[in-house]
Amino acid sequence: MFSASSYTGTREENYEVVIRQAEALFDGENDLIANLANASALLNQFLETINWVGFYLMKDGELVLGPFQGLPACVRIPIGKGVCGTAAERRETVLVAYVHEFPGHIACDAASQSEIVVPILVNGELLGVLDIDSPIQNRFDELDQKYLEQFVEALVRHL
Repeated sequence: MFSASSYTGTREENYEVVIRQAEALFDGENDLIANLANASALLNQFLETINWVGFYLMKDGELVLGPFQGLPACVRIPIGKGVCGTAAERRETVLVAYVHEFPGHIACDAASQSEIVVPILVNGELLGVLDIDSPIQNRFDELDQKYLEQFVEALVRHL
């Protein structure tokens, strides 16, 4: 059910498969940490040319590291700082072609070149963000944004 051989279609078809896989993983489970752990593992397996995927959760007015796949990461990120904090503050997806040109970028992994951060909103409240980094510039585009936002929506439906 979750092998890399599942992704043999177009990018759109592959994203639709991974979203269905996520729905199956989340079905009947409402534990936040369990679902975030499975979500990060699933995206890590699915997405090519990434070096980090995971979640930061709102706690006491800042983003705190949650389940992830990749190298050890920054533990706390203030709202409005870096790509994650900016996405959290704006409550909208932030897509960065080259992170070293992003004002205030927080370099948790020096290998990261591009990044996408999708806020997680539950009933209008910011729960946290999905953060994905790549060692390649311009790795993420509007298609990734569209489907990663749908992935987050699937996650939110199961909280």
